[in-house]
Amino acid sequence: MPTDAPSNLPPVLRPDAPPIHTLEDFAARFAVGTRGDVAGRTLSGITLATADLRPGDVFVAVQGVNRHGAEFAATAAEKGAVAIVTDAAGADLAAASGLPVVLVDDPRGLLGELSAWVYSTGRDDELPILFGTTGTNGKTSVSHLLEGILGQLDLVTGLSSTAERHIAGHVIVSRLTTPEAYEMHALLALMRERGVEAVAVEVSAQALSRRRVDGIVFDVAGFTNLTHDHLDDYADMREYFEAKLPLFRPDRARRAVVCVDTASGAEVVARSEVETVTVGTPDLAEDRDAAAAADWVVEILDERPDGTRFRLSGPDDRSLTTVVPVIGQHMAANAGLAIVMILEGGYAWKRLVDALDGERIDAYLPGRTELVSGERGPAVYIDFGHSPDAFEKTLAAVRRVTPGKVLMLFGADGDRDATKRHDMGRTAVVGSDILFITDHHPRHEDPDSIRATLHEGALRARPDADIREFSPPERAILEAVALVGEGDAILWAGPGHQDYRDIRGVRTPYSARELARRALRGAGWPVPEPHWPVPYPDDETPASDPLRPIFPTP
Repeated sequence: MPTDAPSNLPPVLRPDAPPIHTLEDFAARFAVGTRGDVAGRTLSGITLATADLRPGDVFVAVQGVNRHGAEFAATAAEKGAVAIVTDAAGADLAAASGLPVVLVDDPRGLLGELSAWVYSTGRDDELPILFGTTGTNGKTSVSHLLEGILGQLDLVTGLSSTAERHIAGHVIVSRLTTPEAYEMHALLALMRERGVEAVAVEVSAQALSRRRVDGIVFDVAGFTNLTHDHLDDYADMREYFEAKLPLFRPDRARRAVVCVDTASGAEVVARSEVETVTVGTPDLAEDRDAAAAADWVVEILDERPDGTRFRLSGPDDRSLTTVVPVIGQHMAANAGLAIVMILEGGYAWKRLVDALDGERIDAYLPGRTELVSGERGPAVYIDFGHSPDAFEKTLAAVRRVTPGKVLMLFGADGDRDATKRHDMGRTAVVGSDILFITDHHPRHEDPDSIRATLHEGALRARPDADIREFSPPERAILEAVALVGEGDAILWAGPGHQDYRDIRGVRTPYSARELARRALRGAGWPVPEPHWPVPYPDDETPASDPLRPIFPTP
């Protein structure tokens, strides 16, 4: 793999005062051999990328697709590395750096274990409670809901999600859904240093397949669902499902909470190797009876534009009623899963009732059915959903709280799973009154071709539908807002919280939330103050900002 992280990614987060270990102890524990003198050296960090390397690190050099990381050993030495960790193939390449070489059989496979040891203080009682959530849709929402509820229990919290990293109230933009193993262990060490008591981590299938969470045992693992996605990484849905299962083994988690609203949830329960509790939402489950028979049941009580009220009921006649601060039955299901995960993490039921019963969950879910419009005019929701299942659930949620027409605006990722594009078009057109197709992250694909495939899928499902196509998305949202009024709604799916578009490998500054807000204001509708970072005040937008040509400052 490349050894230099892209310069436009946020930095790796590390503890301010990491544990100090001797290189001799490190080699004695992990090496199958050494070259050079490992005596008298200490280490304080570990990295797979020279761009992230700090003095005192060991540099782990692995074989990439095109090059071996050991080719960068000299760069690592110049930046202060104390040793190179590599395999036999990389040892000769690393020799010229002058650094000692710690030989291991599988540096990539050992990275999690190596990183856990490097950042360990040797005291397990200092570790926060760890919650890990996997599934196709809902991982980010559950993670943010976990953090919000834990905060209502007056705990110091941490978060690692697709959208953001949080450390005791400090917010940092995320690099990957789940960081590389060395990043993850450094992040947890920093959280421990800052007094974090409980951490919510979003765990992707890729993180499990690529061993990014190796060396971590979650106190509670959660499962949301499995739907069509990521077939660019996995051969088929069976392989994708199998990639999720390792999270439910004793070496990865101590307990599990599984949503059984889909057949995949029932299979996770059947194959889980740890003690497992189930949660079901009969109102949206594939098998209503199976969901109703779950250990914990989510009952939808009311849906409004500002949230969804539900009751969670379980063993020993326990129940509480609360509101998740976003629309959608699926969001109530996510919140129910989060509450039961916290209960299984050892927190008392009474404590949860005192914090939540009759109250709203105090959580902000960036880009998850996020309402960016004001009290008057059309409702505009920005959502990160980019799969057919996510479209179906979110459109249904918007429909239930919208008295007027529903307009859907979306695009698709380039260089990602293309097999779902027809289904994305189909689901989008079936659930909306007007469909707008635009661009998202074209990456290195032709955006015209991506839109054409989406359009084709929509037309097959509804040949008579009102389908419109606009590029770029800056124009699409202007056209969309011009077609709606009081009582109508726009769901813009795909970009969510992201603040860039990937165009031929370049991260172009971009905010769907801000574009929608400016389009509404330009149409004469009041807009609230943004909850998200805005790069520039409206009166200071530089000429280089791609929003300026579309939205001139009044």
